[in-house]
Amino acid sequence: MKYIQLGKSGLTVPSVVLGCMRIRDVSAKEAEELVATALELGCNFFEHADIYGQGTCEEAFADAIHMSPSVRDKILLQSKCGIVSGVMYDFSKEHILSSVDGILKRLRTDYLDVLVLHRPDALMEPEEVAEA
Repeated sequence: MKYIQLGKSGLTVPSVVLGCMRIRDVSAKEAEELVATALELGCNFFEHADIYGQGTCEEAFADAIHMSPSVRDKILLQSKCGIVSGVMYDFSKEHILSSVDGILKRLRTDYLDVLVLHRPDALMEPEEVAEA
């Protein structure tokens, strides 16, 4: 696996990220095999979003990887927030903080390595996003 620097973040990440948008659509055993295979091949970076399966994909991932502090130390987690009901965007401080709280609970972790705003919104307030 090739690894690269993620911008100026200081994170070294694999060149392949495993997107988990459809992980709830497979059996628990298949999800475990998918995650285990990714890790065996050096892909320890997993991508999520709070709207994927209305959060059930994050829960399925946490189950599949058998999330624990020792597992969490070996992986990188990215998630996205900001889309509400699939049609609206909300990049308010309150929504971002609420979304992240839900993401962390469903992934059974205390932190994300990367948080991304899900889709651009010309009406967002950059200062409010930065404060969140």
